[in-house]
Amino acid sequence: MYQTPEDRPIYRLLTGKDDRAFCERVSEALEQGWRLYGSPVISWDTAENCMKAAQAVVWHEADVVK
Repeated sequence: MYQTPEDRPIYRLLTGKDDRAFCERVSEALEQGWRLYGSPVISWDTAENCMKAAQAVVWHEADVVK
């Protein structure tokens, strides 16, 4: 089994308002050793009246098939 920071699952979906804070969360994950998995997705949130983003990441040691 792989040892991830804070014993997280090897796959994570980062989501949030499409802003600097979200980009910093993705950047922090990359610095910790996570790698991008697929393309980011953005969608307009009518309830919050803002753009939301999602980016999947996987632990760098994980053998994940796309």
